[in-house]
Amino acid sequence: MHPSVFALPALPQPVFGFPADFVWGVATSAFQIEGAADLRGPSIWDDFCRQAGAIADGSNGRTACDHFHRWEEDLRCIDWLGVNAYRFSVSWPRLQAEGRGALQAGGLGFYDRLVDRLLELGVAPHLTLNHWDLPSALQAQGGWAARGTVSRFVDYAEQVAAALGDRVSSIATHNEPWVMATLGHEQGIFAPGIRSRRTATQVAHHLLLSHGLALQALRAQGCKAPLGIVLNLSAFEGATDSAADQAKARLEDGLLARWYLDPLFGRGYPDDVCAELAADVPQVEPGDMGVIAQGLDFLGVNYYTRSVYDATGVRAPASGGLPLTAMGWEVYPQGLRAVLTRLHHDYPVPPLYVMENGAAFDDPNPVQGQLADGQRMDYLRTHIEALAQARAQGVPVAGYMVWSLLDNFEWASGYAKRFGLVHVDYDTQVRTPKHSAHWYRQWLQVSAARAQR
Repeated sequence: MHPSVFALPALPQPVFGFPADFVWGVATSAFQIEGAADLRGPSIWDDFCRQAGAIADGSNGRTACDHFHRWEEDLRCIDWLGVNAYRFSVSWPRLQAEGRGALQAGGLGFYDRLVDRLLELGVAPHLTLNHWDLPSALQAQGGWAARGTVSRFVDYAEQVAAALGDRVSSIATHNEPWVMATLGHEQGIFAPGIRSRRTATQVAHHLLLSHGLALQALRAQGCKAPLGIVLNLSAFEGATDSAADQAKARLEDGLLARWYLDPLFGRGYPDDVCAELAADVPQVEPGDMGVIAQGLDFLGVNYYTRSVYDATGVRAPASGGLPLTAMGWEVYPQGLRAVLTRLHHDYPVPPLYVMENGAAFDDPNPVQGQLADGQRMDYLRTHIEALAQARAQGVPVAGYMVWSLLDNFEWASGYAKRFGLVHVDYDTQVRTPKHSAHWYRQWLQVSAARAQR
């Protein structure tokens, strides 16, 4: 791919400066882009895709963006963008087809080459161990609802860190445990498609426990990479100032944010959420909460939109009068600033990294190598401004990564929703940088020039 250079439509650049060592990147995940399903073991997402009606367009991730075979082209695009970081996940079933045993040579070789090439390009690799693709063999034994999966994850984490930890710039244990627990095990709209609140809370506990045990194990083996976890967070607001609406917003904040943040920072599970869950609270063994509260070297934050609640449930975003993305999510950049400042105020946070931020829009097809996506450019610009405002308030934000490098398999939405800076023609696998990719490239050049003044 050799992207052309052309004049973008006039769009203001963010006016804020960032330090020279600020981390600017793009992000992906293994199942969403790699394909090459015949060269790995099956995952719960392979199984979920076969369930009738589970995926909006009836698709699957068996080919996706074929990144497994086209990774060199994709890294050339990363190099062209000028980012200094790339966040990716390793596929657990590609490294351990059955979720146990020695790492498979073919899978490890792929990630070895990926990491080495990133370093050659001067791009820092940021690795995520679990971006939802649990091996099917472990799901057959109870999945994350079974405490035995915790031990399997720790063994997997130790082996990956031993193989790659000397070359990556960070290791995150889990991406968005709330999604795995709640969407996958309570609402059943993500893999593995279970609908049980009690199961979901136990899954959440086991994810947190495995995180803590993995950090202990990796530090014990001398892993030098900074260690952390990535949470999806939102700005929670009541639809009105009424006590009932505010109480509902507080409870939902507890279920999504405080349920994970409080134990990570040594406060245990929040009392108000435990009272709401009643008999559905997880089984916790002695010592578990101390293990979960391992010190974090960093905390990853994924932000897309705010969450507005009335006393009975979520208020439809369209009623707010704000622009909407193709996902039906409000464009609300001030929510990113609110999330970051709240973390800084409420918790003794380590350096924060925005590990995912971006938007899906109904992009047109490329015409003569160009694809205009001004809404995405504006989304990125306003969220970078919100990021800078949080930094100006003293929040220790150290990095920002756009979701996503490529259009990809967008989970239950299939291929219908496009978040990428780069358009992917799924029939031909041709990559075309959108105007937003050119804008981000130019912004990085502007930011670097300002940092040198």
